[in-house]
Amino acid sequence: MRYTLVLWALVVCGGVSIVLGEHEVSDANSKPVAVVTSISDDLSFDENGKLKSFHLLFPLDSPNCPAATYTPRTGFESHAIAGEALDLVFPDYQAGDCVAACVERGTDQTLAGYTMPHFHYDGSVEDSSFDNWFTDKCGAIEVCLMNYLIKQRPLQLYWIKPETGEAHFQKDLEYGERNTHCFRSYLGHKFEVKFEDGVLDAFTVEHILVKAIGKSKPPDSSSRSFEEEIVGALNNEWKRHYAVKRTFSPLGFAKGRLPNDVFAAMGSFFYNNRHNKIREEWGGRGVFVNWWETEVSFIQIPWHLKREWQIRLADLVSAWAGVPVEQTMMYGLRQYEEGARLLTHVDRTPTHAVSLIVNVAQGNLTEPWPVEVHDHADRLHEVLMEPGDIVYYESAKNLHGRNRPLRGNNGYYVNLFTHYRPIGDGDTWHQVLNQTGVPAPLLEATGECHLDSPISTIPPLGQVQCDDQRLGSHLSPSLLQAKTPEDLINWWRRTGPNYEGVSSPNSPPKDHDEL
Repeated sequence: MRYTLVLWALVVCGGVSIVLGEHEVSDANSKPVAVVTSISDDLSFDENGKLKSFHLLFPLDSPNCPAATYTPRTGFESHAIAGEALDLVFPDYQAGDCVAACVERGTDQTLAGYTMPHFHYDGSVEDSSFDNWFTDKCGAIEVCLMNYLIKQRPLQLYWIKPETGEAHFQKDLEYGERNTHCFRSYLGHKFEVKFEDGVLDAFTVEHILVKAIGKSKPPDSSSRSFEEEIVGALNNEWKRHYAVKRTFSPLGFAKGRLPNDVFAAMGSFFYNNRHNKIREEWGGRGVFVNWWETEVSFIQIPWHLKREWQIRLADLVSAWAGVPVEQTMMYGLRQYEEGARLLTHVDRTPTHAVSLIVNVAQGNLTEPWPVEVHDHADRLHEVLMEPGDIVYYESAKNLHGRNRPLRGNNGYYVNLFTHYRPIGDGDTWHQVLNQTGVPAPLLEATGECHLDSPISTIPPLGQVQCDDQRLGSHLSPSLLQAKTPEDLINWWRRTGPNYEGVSSPNSPPKDHDEL
């Protein structure tokens, strides 16, 4: 009954005609638009619970604002919103505000309505027309193309003119990830990729798109001794992690959660492009991912979208690290699949002071697949992540990896990685020591730690109880505290799929002190 009173007030004051039974509203200058009071109930979702369309949303009680009379581009549905939907999309809304928001196709039903700041229109912004805002922020769709088909000569990209069907040359597509070509287009636009007058591929823009023509080839692994390379790499990583003295937190890592709007954006991008993954290029990159044993896939992030994510994530990392940070690199999306392992390592010292792991999606796992982080005293912690979870970590100093193989038929685990360093300290950030207000690293813990439940083949993660609460809730059930690079090597072997030793990966390591 409350909504009926609100709508009747609009009939009297705004000259708006309303059909309550069909939740439809219109005025003299526009076609009828649906009234949405619940995002999850009133919008259309596919069989996987993802939004079927793009949507332009605006408040029902602002009929004279530009969004109410605007006809969006093809591919968008326009809706007036009220009640719960209004509270969700515009939590700070005050009656009469001229605001609007765009919601992306592919957004999960549980997150639909949470939108990134650049998808919000604020009518108080001067010198900006609504059409210009919509065209720039919502209507323009990023497309990224990669040539993995032919190295010797580029492929040719053509735009198909809607009115005539004529093909207009746009760009040569050179080979490989480093030559990824990103551009802005619009929903419904059609393109062809040609080589020597033959059409290799044709596609229509339906969402932010990353697409490869052809498939990247795996590096040659026939003449390599991977065990020897891994042992050498772990010895080197042990030395590297001791070279960095600067710290930002007591343990060197922490678990957190993405804001809903950022998670919604990342989830929709992955969902819309989940079939466009390619084999990640690992030639010359070492043995830190076991690419020779299992497929490791990659989905490139378009440049503009990456920039919007960077802005939000940098604020989170700055708050955790206690200092303003600058973005140095964002990498992903990387999709690990069944059997994947990530060797213990540290990241590049000049650029990777503090970092984020973001779990965007996962599925079909039969065992937990924890991220392993050694704290400042080299105690091993194993952190479980769900989609939308983040792990902050001091990646140039704290050893980290995922040595346990990913288990599950058709299992997958999709991560984004983003890296930062303190603003103003440059490549030598690690030499800036003794900052005021920085918590001391937890090197000496008090008391003892023990397992709350019997050891099993599946890690009983989160079930280690410690007298010293500062150690947190993620301590590894192995109670491993590394003292030498041999400990890293032994851990890699003990967690391997074919290990035939006496103890399980969860067993407390022999010849080591209690934590």
